[in-house]
Amino acid sequence: MSKNSQEMTTSGSSSRIRTTLPARIADQLRARILSGELREGAQLRQEGLASDFSVSRIPVREALRQLEAEGLVVSIPHRGAVVSEISVAAIAEVFELRALIECDLLRVAMPKLTDEHLARADNVNRQSYVPKEMAKVPDWGDLNWQFHSALYVAADRPITLEVLRQLHWKALRYVRLHMIVTGGISRARQDHRRLVELCAERKMEEGISFLREHILNAGRDLMAGVKNSQKNATG
Repeated sequence: MSKNSQEMTTSGSSSRIRTTLPARIADQLRARILSGELREGAQLRQEGLASDFSVSRIPVREALRQLEAEGLVVSIPHRGAVVSEISVAAIAEVFELRALIECDLLRVAMPKLTDEHLARADNVNRQSYVPKEMAKVPDWGDLNWQFHSALYVAADRPITLEVLRQLHWKALRYVRLHMIVTGGISRARQDHRRLVELCAERKMEEGISFLREHILNAGRDLMAGVKNSQKNATG
């Protein structure tokens, strides 16, 4: 290989490293936040993180910007980046938005659902996770998205589905918290199984009503749990 080729290869490799390093750092920090290892209010000092990851501050700064865009991190004057607080108002808004968008998508999708769509949703729901293994809860957030999107893809509304995907990503922290606070995996799986049945039977209004309550009840349970935890913390 010529010297120029080696330089191009090295340069290309370095470029790929530079573009993927912030994403990898964001992934690890995100996992620590979602797992509860980094709790709300925890300060995320760029210097300390750069040392932990053995990188410069630049990729760390980019990673924190990504997490801020996702709502997991906020920038506070004189403190820098910190893990965002759990907001009851934000939980209500996220779950209400989900109910609005998802019920609309299901209304359009249900008449177009095929056996393959239903089988895909059912198979995702059958994947077993032991609720007490909290390390598995982030996987549940991904499974939750896979299940719901399997039912909505038939609507053929890719822009709406992408908006919903981003909302699910933003809600992932709350979904995980819901599993911790309420132990809701078993109930959620039962609800999902019933939703597949209603879709298979083409029970439009019953299915939409069931989906709305499934989403809003999860939000209500979570808000009640958070309020109780906050009350105990200050009591």
